[in-house]
Amino acid sequence: MENDPVAERFSSIAWALDERLRRIVAAGEAKAIGRGGISSVSRSTGVSRRAIHAGLKELQDHPQDPTPRRIRRPGAGRKKISEADPSLMSDLESLVEPETRGDPISPLRWTTKSLRSLAEELKAMGHVVSHTSVGILLQELGYSLQSNAKTLEGGKHPDRNAQFAHINAETSSRLERGEPVISVDTKKKELIGPYKNNGRTWRPKGDPEQVNVYDFIDPELGRANPYGVYDLASDSRWVSVGTDHDTAAFAVATIRRWWLSVGSPAYPNATELLITADGGGSNGSRVRLFKLEIQELVDEIGIPITICHFPPGTSKWNRIEHRLFSFISMNWKGQPLVSHEVMLNLIANTKTKSGLTVKAELDSSSYPTGIKVSDEEFSSINLVRHSFHGEWNYSIHPRGS
Repeated sequence: MENDPVAERFSSIAWALDERLRRIVAAGEAKAIGRGGISSVSRSTGVSRRAIHAGLKELQDHPQDPTPRRIRRPGAGRKKISEADPSLMSDLESLVEPETRGDPISPLRWTTKSLRSLAEELKAMGHVVSHTSVGILLQELGYSLQSNAKTLEGGKHPDRNAQFAHINAETSSRLERGEPVISVDTKKKELIGPYKNNGRTWRPKGDPEQVNVYDFIDPELGRANPYGVYDLASDSRWVSVGTDHDTAAFAVATIRRWWLSVGSPAYPNATELLITADGGGSNGSRVRLFKLEIQELVDEIGIPITICHFPPGTSKWNRIEHRLFSFISMNWKGQPLVSHEVMLNLIANTKTKSGLTVKAELDSSSYPTGIKVSDEEFSSINLVRHSFHGEWNYSIHPRGS
């Protein structure tokens, strides 16, 4: 406004004013003008009438001491977008879940949609949100940007998606009933000794950790086999570090250790146990010894165990991969695993902001390889195959039941 002294004075100092000072200066001008001052100053300065009224109240109630005060009262200011739009989080999650890598199944969340495309879809649903805010909300929901470099391990089985749906149905029904559901797998075998471990750590400049030039196995220290158990219901983790071979007997021994130490006390009224596992390795769907060892465990604990294997070429979808093993790898990056004790400590001290804790134990038992299960031994297993892909999905009941 031309020749407006209020506007001139205000514009000359506006660069130095924060939100609180803007309303107080405007309120002072309005008070000096008197009647009609609020409207006049609002037109001259662009400060809202509501803010000027708030400034007048602050001038009236100003403290006697010059102690700095808050610019806004506690709780004031812009609300979080998820609070201002209560349905935003649920709508975002509904968009992310159908794009879960492999299948739109809730226990298998691994999104690949871009932030901009998610923001556009949310806008189409009536939400006002930017792609930057979508990224923040995804982090609050527990998602992270995942690489897809090694998701294809073989040919795609025609019933792959149907198997994911079957796993989800089995998992969801048991979680709703309060039954235990665990995901199991073996982490990559690690050399024990002064060997290079990928990653970097802070050290004095020019003083890197000294490790062996060649990765030849130390015959005395050998390798370590970390086998993990992830409890989906309680979000707890267990790792057994084996010093011998990664066999089916070792896999089931780890499950037994978890059940006796954690599972049984946590689920005293359990009537069954569901295990999701890869289709290959020591706990593979075609490993006879794994089924025989599970039978012995079932006879010990007195409740049936149902096994659901992931279809061929999808081991990276096993939830334990990105809920346990990835955090362990991040925790010990750049740390040479010079002994089994060091490995145990690094695993047990793996933590996240969300409250991840891991229990770890050393298993120094011997697990010889090459054990054959005869047809007679295999026929003694009380195994009930599911109607859908019984080679992947089956239940083992106590013998005599």
